[in-house]
Amino acid sequence: MSEPVLSRFLRLIAFDTQSSETSGLHPSTPGQKVLADALASEFRAMGVSCRVTEQACLYAEIPATEGLENLPALGLIAHLDTSDAVSGKDVRASVVTWEGGDIPLGKSGLTVRPPDRMKGMRIVVTDGTTLLGADDKAGIAEICTFCERILEEKRPHGPLKIAFTPDEEIGEGTLFFDYAGFGAKFAYTLDGGAIGGIEYENFHAARAKVCVSGLSAHPGGAKGRMFNAQTAAMEFHSLLPPAEVPEHTSGREGFYHLCAMKGDVSYAELDYLLRTFDSDDMENRKNLLLSAASFLNKKYKREAFRVEIADQYRNMREFIEKVPFLTEHAFEAMKRAGVTPFTSLIRGGTDGAKLSRNGLPCPNLCTGGYGAHSRTEFACVEEMESCVQILLNLADVFREHAVRA
Repeated sequence: MSEPVLSRFLRLIAFDTQSSETSGLHPSTPGQKVLADALASEFRAMGVSCRVTEQACLYAEIPATEGLENLPALGLIAHLDTSDAVSGKDVRASVVTWEGGDIPLGKSGLTVRPPDRMKGMRIVVTDGTTLLGADDKAGIAEICTFCERILEEKRPHGPLKIAFTPDEEIGEGTLFFDYAGFGAKFAYTLDGGAIGGIEYENFHAARAKVCVSGLSAHPGGAKGRMFNAQTAAMEFHSLLPPAEVPEHTSGREGFYHLCAMKGDVSYAELDYLLRTFDSDDMENRKNLLLSAASFLNKKYKREAFRVEIADQYRNMREFIEKVPFLTEHAFEAMKRAGVTPFTSLIRGGTDGAKLSRNGLPCPNLCTGGYGAHSRTEFACVEEMESCVQILLNLADVFREHAVRA
């Protein structure tokens, strides 16, 4: 008898897999390898062949039903790590049958209020001291439950390829991805939110570091001598559009996000995230930073400002639109599950963006998780169960369409 997706999910969130941008290790934290090894044991217990690399990438495959070996492989991908924004250690979860109103999160003073459509459904919440980990352990739980059920029910299917990646939250999820060894020409990431969601358009993303060199002097005799890197950095920031920041933008609007700053009189740094859905707009944003540095260097007649820009990922829409059947099949699978599909924008990044750019088109599917990266994160059990059914339907749709073709 296959394990319910809820009990599997509750087991998975007990693993502390918060990634780290500063460790310099691969995986960035040891808990991700621990989880990958545990999942490998579960796959082997199902009779599924799998391997875990030194960098904690897990690959599993379920051979096609006899006679369907020549069908294209269906790939499914989720990530092992949780966000470094909020602790994911010692998650204390509870399951509440929600009948309306606010759900208190332990003694934290925090509450969550699910959408009205979830009345009568089971909601998984924390005690408000940690995140829940639905991003993306809901996706992992759903893929594992799908694998167990498709084998138990002996449903006919083509080749199935599974991958769980580390360090997605810090943008390194695909750094060591084995494209050839994965064995699928297209896949879906399960890293979305509300039930029915299909995402194939995300931000173009770049990171920028503004370095400001100052000159220290005794404050009592600093006139005409001191150049304060901190105040100069603030002047640089004042040259950027004040409304084009995360807290004032939505939809297709891009932004400059000052995510970190540090410094003293002698030296200061500003770290920015640049985000937009349009490639030309991304170039304009980069040029504005460079122009601001050039303007201030001329103003102060010194090379005090230096801008370093690094691209992070691209909008995957241009790659997904070349294979429209991927979204069409997902729509059909959802409708068969009684779910109304819809497309939405990813105002962020996903492993699928880098995978798609590197030749493995990957739309993103819903998981039933909400409020990612926060202490108010929650998941809906019934929606997670629907996601499992969507995956079973997706395997059917791929088989049916390939056979007809």
